[in-house]
Amino acid sequence: MKHFFQFAQRQTSYKQETMAGITTFLSMAYILVVNPIILSQSGMDKGAVFTATAISAIIGSLLIGLLANFPIGIAPSMGLNSFFTFSVCIGMGIPWQTTLTGVFIAGILFILLSLFKIREMIINIIPEDLKYAISGGLGFFVAFVGLKNAGFIISNKDTVVSLGDLSKTTTILAIIGLVITVIMMVRRIGGAIFYGMVITTIIGIVCHVIDKPTHIVGKIPSLTPTFGVVFKHLDQIFSPDVLAVIFTFLFVAFFDTAGALIAIASQAGLIKDNKIPNIGRALLADSTSIVVGSVLGTSTTASMVESSAGIAAGGRTGFTSVIISCGFFIALFFSPLLSIVTSEVTAPALIIVGALMASEIKQINWDRIEIVFPAFVTIIMMPLTSSVATGIALGFILYPVTMIALGKWKAVHPLIYILSLAFLAYFVFIV
Repeated sequence: MKHFFQFAQRQTSYKQETMAGITTFLSMAYILVVNPIILSQSGMDKGAVFTATAISAIIGSLLIGLLANFPIGIAPSMGLNSFFTFSVCIGMGIPWQTTLTGVFIAGILFILLSLFKIREMIINIIPEDLKYAISGGLGFFVAFVGLKNAGFIISNKDTVVSLGDLSKTTTILAIIGLVITVIMMVRRIGGAIFYGMVITTIIGIVCHVIDKPTHIVGKIPSLTPTFGVVFKHLDQIFSPDVLAVIFTFLFVAFFDTAGALIAIASQAGLIKDNKIPNIGRALLADSTSIVVGSVLGTSTTASMVESSAGIAAGGRTGFTSVIISCGFFIALFFSPLLSIVTSEVTAPALIIVGALMASEIKQINWDRIEIVFPAFVTIIMMPLTSSVATGIALGFILYPVTMIALGKWKAVHPLIYILSLAFLAYFVFIV
């Protein structure tokens, strides 16, 4: 087992990997509660979505761990489940069955792109400075989500965001958790992020900020309402609206996943010579999980940015992903316990991990203006638009522009120009 997961080469251990896997699972566990709530608003059965969410996370995380030896968790994407429900089903009036079929087709296309190494080639040609910008930008995005979940910042119609009410009990709990976790990390205590979440949860229960679970074991809901529905609606995917939906799923999922993989691989120290080992296998695992998830009955799955919490806790191999998968399997039977893993509990972990990931921007050549502008736009637009894909797209558009202006157009890979034009078309005709 140690040899298979390369423990010696990556300087890790069973204890370290297990702690990392539990940390990532706890950071991701909210998806089991939130995904059914969001997708049920499109008309889907909430219980079936819960089971589909858990099983797709089990399979996806196991695949990427065993095939690519990556310490990453895969589960339904938060941004894409909202797009599924509010933009497509409610906004465009497309039934959830047809929309789910669109996810299935996008997943099949992803598998083909992965098998022909097109996705791998695109990730490998991204300039090194933009890779660091993607990692740093994702760090700011993750920290922004954590600050929002903690109640540190709230929406404001005049200033977009502003400082939240720091006297709220839930926000105070998040502050306590943040302070405890930071102190443990500064003291170099192993598993600080995991222990921080546990201690914060206990404090929340003792102080009656978090409700005790009413019972421990819950019945696994049936998949019958959603399982295999995609095969009954394949004839409805050729309308212009649905084709646009498929393209959008392809675009957003492609670069959300690419951004997460680049950032997480960089954080784990897996990038060598501007390339990520086993990236092709990781992308195939990710693509396969999309197809599996759609057949089970959930929206697009993706590599979860919360995986960075486990990497910060020491995760370096696919054994971390195996532990994540085990966590979701157990959750199928102990779903009531998930109620105590609230956003206030996980918020400190996201803030700290975001800070650690943001440190990647120090690697960028800030003395070269042709690099500074596309890198800065990539970084800043991720949290401002709540989209990793948008940040990457804008960076891709600006990078060739600044290089052409400098007279270095030959230094840009031809595929970068093609993607830049594709992104421009996407913003002009679809967004």
